[in-house]
Amino acid sequence: MTGKELKQQIALYESADHTVHLDVKVDEDTVWLNRQQLALLFGRDIKTIGKHIGNALREEPNGFSVVAEFATTASDGKTYQVEHYNLDMILSVGYRVKSKEGIYSRRWANSVLKQHLVDGYIINRKRLDALHAVVKVLSRSTEPEIAGTAEILERYLPSLVLLNDYDTGNVPIPKGDEFQWVLTYEDAMLFIRSMPFYTQSDLFGRERNGSFQGIVAGLYQTFGGEELYRSTQEKAANLLYQVVKDHPFSDGNKRCAAALFVYFLNGNSILGDDDSPACGG
Repeated sequence: MTGKELKQQIALYESADHTVHLDVKVDEDTVWLNRQQLALLFGRDIKTIGKHIGNALREEPNGFSVVAEFATTASDGKTYQVEHYNLDMILSVGYRVKSKEGIYSRRWANSVLKQHLVDGYIINRKRLDALHAVVKVLSRSTEPEIAGTAEILERYLPSLVLLNDYDTGNVPIPKGDEFQWVLTYEDAMLFIRSMPFYTQSDLFGRERNGSFQGIVAGLYQTFGGEELYRSTQEKAANLLYQVVKDHPFSDGNKRCAAALFVYFLNGNSILGDDDSPACGG
């Protein structure tokens, strides 16, 4: 992608200590930062940021469109084509940066993700209606897997609103939410092996290079005595996101991610008696 002109939308970022200020360009789908801005955002030098970007690009098996060149005016007044990286890469670099500012900026980046990619549930109800329409179309499919996907989406669409409100502090913390059932790597693998797909394929649910073990351990990662994912909901969402994005299994990553998401919520008693998401804890 070269010479793309962004719409004039800006997401303002300010660090926790008010020493870093960034004007982040936003188009209709994502946000974009260049390497210099990423270095400021995460408190690392440009060379280190470049190393993390290179690692992220190498680890993605199929490659992904995260880089775009935008016309940028430099301090000398001249305009140059400068590489920028979208929110997917910003988050990927953020997860690799071990710093207090990294934790703060990851949370900010996640809030931008929700605002600009999932804001249909708050700002634009038409997007939610459109998603419901897609679910209805999928549910008519004669393919069991497609129809099953529609069933899962239909069940959890209302919960997306609740989870967003919960994460933005618009609903009270339900009683008992402080208690957390801890998902272990061993329990997760036993659950995956119990899925029918596991015995039907030599690739489904087979871990690659211990990467899934790292995802499970990351759910409970701390920095300075503070958990990176403070609520059960954040842990469940990150589990789903990481399994889909990082492809820790040779096959069946999306199916494993969806199943593990439900398994984790159920283990933490966030599902209702009818296995639908509970609204009150």
